[in-house]
Amino acid sequence: MIVLVLNCGSSSIKYQLFEMSANENKMLAKGLLERIGLNDSVLTHKPTGKEAYKMVSDVPDHTIGINLVMAALTDPKHGVIKDVREINAVGHRVVNGGEKYKESVLIDNEVKKQIELYSELAPLHNPANLKGILSVEKLIPGVPQVAVFDTSFHQTMPDYAFMYALPYEYYEKYKIRKYGYHGTSHKFVATKAAKLLGKDIKDLKIITCHLGNGASITAIQYGRSIDTSMGFTPVDGMIMGTRTGEIDPGVLIYIADKEHLNVSGVNNLINKKSGVAGISQLSSDMRDLEIAAAEGNEKAILALNMYAYKAKKFIGSYIAVLNGLDLLVFTGGVGENDFKMRAMICSDMENLGINFDFKANDGVRGKDMVISMPESRVKVMCIATDEELVIASDTKYIVEHHTL
Repeated sequence: MIVLVLNCGSSSIKYQLFEMSANENKMLAKGLLERIGLNDSVLTHKPTGKEAYKMVSDVPDHTIGINLVMAALTDPKHGVIKDVREINAVGHRVVNGGEKYKESVLIDNEVKKQIELYSELAPLHNPANLKGILSVEKLIPGVPQVAVFDTSFHQTMPDYAFMYALPYEYYEKYKIRKYGYHGTSHKFVATKAAKLLGKDIKDLKIITCHLGNGASITAIQYGRSIDTSMGFTPVDGMIMGTRTGEIDPGVLIYIADKEHLNVSGVNNLINKKSGVAGISQLSSDMRDLEIAAAEGNEKAILALNMYAYKAKKFIGSYIAVLNGLDLLVFTGGVGENDFKMRAMICSDMENLGINFDFKANDGVRGKDMVISMPESRVKVMCIATDEELVIASDTKYIVEHHTL
């Protein structure tokens, strides 16, 4: 079975094309479209066994981006299939499935309606996920599609962790609670890191840091998510590319009053105008900020310092929640590649059992490796996430099960 996986983020599309069988999962091609909505978007397409192909173009939205992905997969020189109709199934990362979807599901009209409904909870992602689904329907009519939800892994959180101190009636009426996101990534890298250490995940206390344009940190106790930084929506928790992260809600009331913002205006403020982009007044891309910081840009330096400080606070609080820590994992676009940010976060944490190996960490991008000192009580690892493989596996299983 040939399975295409689409992972649409707030400003990116990651994709992989797999040939799945009972004995082997072969990746035919993978790629990444970055900086959607910014100038000079970059599509990097890498067919297995062939040279990578890179294209720079302005990509204003995800629909145009997915069309570019399909064109790359069928390109006479760089592609790996001749026609998109060779694809047997498509799996999609979908950010929010609410309490309704605790597992991956075959997409039908009802699922699409629910994904659109939950766009209120994930306004930067669910609409992009849905665009991916609708684009595939146009390009490959009739192909089965599967939704794999970010929220599923966090369904093991206890009620005292996922509830808010609001009148209980709002949970009963509107299901207002913490859902958590990036669940597929957190589960994958925690499991992978444990295996690389020769440990059983059910014996470990783990904190996973999925850091990218969107960012979340999760406390995993013996294989189960018990708390995570994102909340009712993905805007909560860590400072992100364009999102505020946690903030005193009184601030939003005050700004809304002073700036005469309606609900839509506040939503736009906290999701699209804030984060490191809002602080730096420069960019949501950490690479841009680090270049500017090296040149002495004070706002860029402030944004980086705030990002590292917030991550450090979440790690410390989750060590308390877990009553100790065995393993700290960094993943995601920033977590895997930004060795300077990893060093900022892990500095001065020796009293918490984290003895960071700055030399081993220096220059490491996208590799699976230990980046703590041998004597460190807490192992620190950089792990490349592969949400796409998890999504492909779920897609194959669900499509075959549905067919049977």
